Amino acid sequence: MNLSDPRELSALLEALLLAHGKPLSLEKLQELFEEAERPEPAVFRQALELLAASCEGRAFELREVGSGYRLQVRERFSPWVGRLWEERPQRYSRAMLETLALIAYRQPITRGEIEDVRGVAVNSHIVKTLLEREWIRVVGYRDVPGKPAMFATTRAFLDHFDLKSLEDLPPLAALRELEPEPVLAFEDAQVPDGLQARADLAAAEQGDAEPAEETSFRSLLAELDQMEEGLKIDFDDLAREDSEPSLPDEPDER
Repeated sequence: MNLSDPRELSALLEALLLAHGKPLSLEKLQELFEEAERPEPAVFRQALELLAASCEGRAFELREVGSGYRLQVRERFSPWVGRLWEERPQRYSRAMLETLALIAYRQPITRGEIEDVRGVAVNSHIVKTLLEREWIRVVGYRDVPGKPAMFATTRAFLDHFDLKSLEDLPPLAALRELEPEPVLAFEDAQVPDGLQARADLAAAEQGDAEPAEETSFRSLLAELDQMEEGLKIDFDDLAREDSEPSLPDEPDER
């Protein structure tokens, strides 16, 4: 085999990637060749380009991810290919995805900083799971009281999500929903026209001279609270009454 020929080298690289089943970096590929037969780096790159071109129109593609190059099934076939495995694909909770997204976009980041953005405590199980899957790692400790660990993503994270580098992450706009929405002050909130009309009609029926010009949500909520104060919420006595024998009806005296 003429390894200096990019076409022949391309076929060999395809065999190596298919056999390995995992990403291989260019350096790792070069190490598989004896020094005397090892092609030049430029020939390797040309062979990889030829391999990528040969995948056009086929069910798989050559993809460069964080750990190197790999041959993988094209994404559009995944719904059918996934049926080869009986177990269902892993589903991730929203809390885990939010935590992972914050680490990816704002790394290095501490657990406390994640909690400040999300507004809730980070479950220790989430951090443990991400560490066990090797999607994140501890890259240092913040120089503040307590020395909290700083987290960052790994090459395994890039490989799993089909990314070559962090620059391939989607736009940061995907995290907009994590930002807390501004709270609307009750006194400044305008009542919908339909609700205001009903309030005006009710006031007029009660004999008010003129309908109120403005009704705030605070007053409406206060009114609802007053309406709920006298409501019955304990119905245990009904159960007791049902268990007691009923008395015969008294004769009708006329």
